[in-house]
Amino acid sequence: MNVFIRQLTGVRFLAAAWVLLYHLQIPLNTLGVLVIPVLSDFFRVGRLGVDLFFALSGFILAHTYLERMGEQFKIKTSGFFLWLRLGRIYPVHIVMLVVAGLAVYAQAKVTGDALSRDWLTPWDFLKNLLLIQEWGPQPQRGWNFVAWSLSMEWLAYLLFPFIVLVLWRFRRSLPTWGLLVAWVVVLIPLVVYGLNTTDSYYTDQWGSTIRVLTEFIAGGITYLIVARLHPGMQGDPAPKVERVATVLTIVLPLLVVVGSVILANMPAAQPPQITLGDDSEPLPPYFHLLLVPLLIAWIGALALSRRGLTRFLGTQTLVLGGFISYSLYMTHLVWFGLWRAGMKAAGIDGGALYGIGVIGLVIGALVIAWLMWKFVEEPAREWMRKLVGVRPKPTEEAGAAIASAHHQTDGAEPIVVSEKE
Repeated sequence: MNVFIRQLTGVRFLAAAWVLLYHLQIPLNTLGVLVIPVLSDFFRVGRLGVDLFFALSGFILAHTYLERMGEQFKIKTSGFFLWLRLGRIYPVHIVMLVVAGLAVYAQAKVTGDALSRDWLTPWDFLKNLLLIQEWGPQPQRGWNFVAWSLSMEWLAYLLFPFIVLVLWRFRRSLPTWGLLVAWVVVLIPLVVYGLNTTDSYYTDQWGSTIRVLTEFIAGGITYLIVARLHPGMQGDPAPKVERVATVLTIVLPLLVVVGSVILANMPAAQPPQITLGDDSEPLPPYFHLLLVPLLIAWIGALALSRRGLTRFLGTQTLVLGGFISYSLYMTHLVWFGLWRAGMKAAGIDGGALYGIGVIGLVIGALVIAWLMWKFVEEPAREWMRKLVGVRPKPTEEAGAAIASAHHQTDGAEPIVVSEKE
């Protein structure tokens, strides 16, 4: 039994919800929710949900493919891996790429705004179609903006057949302390880059590439450390290990919250625009990437714990939320844009009707995500898996959403998502 699959599936939903709340800062501020300082500070760094997903991806893929891909490079196995990963991310991406273009047109019609977007070009569409739109030192985002992270995930997937060779050798040759050193070394470029104060979004100068590769590889090394502390990944880890891990599952996210509050009140961390506008959320504070190592360590702690927060993340509701998290991430921003255009056209900008509208916005986002997962994401992925003779539904997913406290896996890949700006 892969003992950590359930709680890490639940983490995916929390990460997607964090990104969603990041984008909902304007309506939440209108409702007065952000008068609570801790909430506003925490939501302001919600884009870190994608960094958490990058690391989760590295962790889960190392767990799934280390044995079958790590010993030596195999073209056929690598191609098989890339096809399965494409089956995971591409169907929803294609649908939302088209929907995003139609949504821009519809929004312009509803609001009366001019249909002018510098990214609304065939060339940008082609880059998005090929998932290369975020590659390079100065990426220009457009269409379904959140898909920038899919572009980065795809880059990590293309490199994974080589990354896993390194992870394999790390596992065989490095002691546990050596793995910890490797974990720190891999994250140094991220920390150094995160100390700059030229781009609050950390996308310029290869920022997105630095983020995904350091976090993805660190996630893989985290898996190696977990496997070293919990040999065989069966049953429960050693009592002392689990006690420490259980404490860390609480302490580490609390440190992230504390860090977000400190950054929000540190003058040197404030970018040019920090107040909410009518159509734009406040820029996140500088240095927020320094919180990422805490999130990656949290993944390892959750994988080693069976109590407290871990049990909560493994509940049926959170696991189902994890299953729809990718569709939630991919659909929520387009839905939010249409909702905002509709509210503007109706002249609703506050009061009780606005509050009801925000509730409808959140419920609508979850319903749309479920529908996308149920009728596009899962059927398309199962079809693509059948084409290469793989079990249509990974075993761990087949049982986890329905209620089993125990479930098995055939080594098929669990899901991972990404973030947005």
